[in-house]
Amino acid sequence: MQQYLLEPPRKMPKRPEALESLQMALEIVRRIPKGNSVTATELQQQLAAVGFERDMRTIQRQLETLSEYFDLERDDSSKPYRYSWKENSKGFSLPGLSAQESLLLTLAEQQLGALLPARVMKSMQGFFSQARVRLDSKGNSSREIAWLKKVRVVSTSQPLLPPAIPPGVLEQVSNALYGDLWLDVEYTNADSKTARRRVMPLGLAQQGPRMYLVCRFEGYENERSLAVHRMRSAEATNFSFDPPPEFDLGRYENDGRFGYGNGEWIRLNFRIKKEAGYHLLESPLSEDQSVEDLGDEYAVSATVVDSSMLDWWLRGFGDSISSVSKNVFHSEG
Repeated sequence: MQQYLLEPPRKMPKRPEALESLQMALEIVRRIPKGNSVTATELQQQLAAVGFERDMRTIQRQLETLSEYFDLERDDSSKPYRYSWKENSKGFSLPGLSAQESLLLTLAEQQLGALLPARVMKSMQGFFSQARVRLDSKGNSSREIAWLKKVRVVSTSQPLLPPAIPPGVLEQVSNALYGDLWLDVEYTNADSKTARRRVMPLGLAQQGPRMYLVCRFEGYENERSLAVHRMRSAEATNFSFDPPPEFDLGRYENDGRFGYGNGEWIRLNFRIKKEAGYHLLESPLSEDQSVEDLGDEYAVSATVVDSSMLDWWLRGFGDSISSVSKNVFHSEG
């Protein structure tokens, strides 16, 4: 009788562990900028933001190992040590960013930096740096570089410099908002009164040069807007909350809450000289706006939210506007 020898089952390699180590190594080299440098601490923060929680010693060992296979160098002339690609190195990318992708990332960094979660911004720093290098390497005559000089987001009022935000505050606010975590803040209001409060962060809005956190104070069910630059300190707690399903940031904005109103809708009527009010034919105050031509003036009627910002806007026309009236709006439904 013929005998068949059965081979013992082979040990399956620990694929997940090996794959995770490879992924982390790739994430590290992708985040080392060319033409600049980065610390192990910065890399640790960027990796944590994308799910690789590692202690500092592990990151440092990985960097030393990678230095044996890639053109990486360590500047140990001062602490913390900084890591970079060697001067003539081609760097590393998976795959390299195209000029169009680099342009998009550069614009996103410039215009959306304050509105993106801090963890996301940290995890993307290597890509932002790679995008800048990619555009710079094409020379100042490239169409992508030229495009950055051709576009601007302009202010509709007198430009103001953004108020200073204490170090670390915006990051803590962003992390708490991102993770649905209660936030402890020390806040100074416009009357210079300072208090500590625990708040439920619900939304973040940029209004001109200022950032506002929409939140609920612990123990209350109404929303308030806190100017982020007036926070003396902020710390995300480890306590999570379930966002209230009835809250909607878009509705909060539409109710005029960022314009210092209380959500009351009115029927606004006024007369305005044609040269001052022509733009209202192009950019109406509301969808139901009506305009009557009175010769030298327009008679305008529109349903809007009553607010301090509306009053400020009306006063800005000076003698060009007259016969202003406000009536509480009653829906026909």
